[in-house]
Amino acid sequence: MTALTLSTSSAATLRADAVVVGLAKGAKGAVLAPGAEAVDKAFDGKLAAVLETLGASGAEGEVTKLPAASGLKAAVVLAVGLGKAPAEDADYDAEALRRAAGSAARALAGSKKAAFALPAEDAEAVAAIGEGALLGAYAFSAYRSNGDAKAARGAKKADDKSAPLAEVAILGGKPRDKAHKAAVERAQTLAAEVNRARDLINTPSNDLTPKSFAAQAQAAAKEFGLKVEVLDERALKKGGYGGLMGVGQGSENPPRLVRIGYTHAKAEKTLALVGKGITYDSGGISLKPAGHNETMKCDMSGAAAVFAAVVAAARLGLRVNVTGWLALAENMPSGAALRPGDVLTMYSGKTVEVLNTDAEGRLVLADALTRASEEQPDAIVDVATLTGAMVLALGNRTFGIMANDDAFRASLHEIAEEAGEPSWPMPMPSELRKGLDSPIADLKNVGERAGGGLLAGVFLQEFVGEGIPWAHLDIAGPAFHESAPFGYTPKGGTGSAVRTLVGLAERTAEGDLG
Repeated sequence: MTALTLSTSSAATLRADAVVVGLAKGAKGAVLAPGAEAVDKAFDGKLAAVLETLGASGAEGEVTKLPAASGLKAAVVLAVGLGKAPAEDADYDAEALRRAAGSAARALAGSKKAAFALPAEDAEAVAAIGEGALLGAYAFSAYRSNGDAKAARGAKKADDKSAPLAEVAILGGKPRDKAHKAAVERAQTLAAEVNRARDLINTPSNDLTPKSFAAQAQAAAKEFGLKVEVLDERALKKGGYGGLMGVGQGSENPPRLVRIGYTHAKAEKTLALVGKGITYDSGGISLKPAGHNETMKCDMSGAAAVFAAVVAAARLGLRVNVTGWLALAENMPSGAALRPGDVLTMYSGKTVEVLNTDAEGRLVLADALTRASEEQPDAIVDVATLTGAMVLALGNRTFGIMANDDAFRASLHEIAEEAGEPSWPMPMPSELRKGLDSPIADLKNVGERAGGGLLAGVFLQEFVGEGIPWAHLDIAGPAFHESAPFGYTPKGGTGSAVRTLVGLAERTAEGDLG
C-alpha cells in the first residue's frame, strides 16, 4: 500500500518526483491554494498565470503538469483543481481536498514519491488529503501477468506506470501534533480497509465464492484478534436458514453465514452490521438479460463493506462492540435452483413466496437480520446492492437510506455526507406493505414495480427485531463504478459505505448513536 507521512520540509526543498499544489477558481481567474507559496516563489510569483496559459482553470479534478522551476528539488509540478475558492475567512471543504488528492495520486501512478503541498492547515484537512491520496492511489493488479511472463510470450514488458504512487508526503502538517498524527493513522487504516473491500469486489467470482470469502474473514479475525463463526451449508440447513439455503441451492458453491465480531472491554453500545454477499448473481431461474450479468461479481459489495468496517473498528480500537454478519451465497440457475412460485421458510419462521429469484438479496439478508436481532444490539444497519430501482431514483453515485427510526436515518445521512459518501434519506410508506401480501404464504418477495427500492426496505423491516433501531443502505448505484475514474474513485469496486459505517461506529463510541 502507498506510504503516507507528514513532513515539515518546504515544498521547494523536499526531494520528490513531483510536488502537488492546489488551484482554485477565483472571482477573477485561477488562484493558488494555501500551501503552494514556496512553489510559486520558484516561478517568480507567476505560477497561477503560467497554469492559466496552459489551460488550467482550477475546476474540480482538473490536473495540469509542468516542468518544475530551477529552484525546486522536485522534477514536476502538478496542479490539481479544487473547484470554487472558498470565502476569504473559510477553509477548503474536506471532500474537495479528498477528491483533489485522489486525482493527483492517480495522475502520478508509477512515481516513487510525491509531495502534497495542499491546504493542510488542521487535522481535518490532513485527514482528507491523506484519505484522498491513499484511495486515489489504489490499483487492482492481482490478475495481471508480470513482466517476465509477458516477455516469455514475446509481449512488451509491463508498464511501470500501472503501479500506484509509492509514497505521499503531506507538507504543512505537524508530525508531533497528536491530532495531526492521529489523522494520518486514521487515514491509513480507513484507506486500507476501503481498499480491502475494493479488492474483494474486484475479485472474479470463480475465485471469490462463499467458502473463500468466509476464509478471508477467518484469516482477518486471526490477524486482528476478532471472533469469527462460520455456518456452512449443513449448519444452515439444520438451523432453518431457508433464505440463505434457498438462494444458494442452485449453485455448486454452497452458502455461508459468517459472524465476525470486535469487542472492546469498556464498550457501552453494540452495533450489528449486516451485509448482502451474493458472490455472483445470475438472477437464478429469473435469469438476468444480456448486458446485466457482466458486473454481477459486485453483488457482494455490502458484505465487503461490513467486513472491512468491522476490521477498521478493531484496528482503530474504537470503544464500541461491532458485529458483522456476512450473508454469503451464489445465485445460479440449475436443475436444483429455486423456482418462481416456491415457498421458503425463513430463519424467523415466516414463510415467503418467491415470485422472482432475482430478488434474492432480501432473502439472504432476512435470515441474517433475524439472527443479528437475537443478540439485541443497540442498532442494526444492513448494506446491500439491493435494487435497480434505487439506481433509477438516485443515480450511480448516491445510495439510499431507509430506517424504522427518523433520527437514526438522519444521523446516518449526516455521517455519510461528512465521510464524503453521497446519500439520500428515503421513505418507507406503510401502504406499500400490502403489496407484499401473498395468497399462500406470510409474504412474497416482490410486489408492484413502482417504488421497488422502497418496497425492498419494507420487506427487510419484517425481519428486524422488535424495538431495535434499524437502517438499510441500498448501495446499488455507487458500489461498482463502470465509467472513467474520478477523484479518488477508481473504475470497478469502490468500497462504498465503509467510511459511513466506520463513522457510525466512531460516533457510537463517543456516546452518540443518533
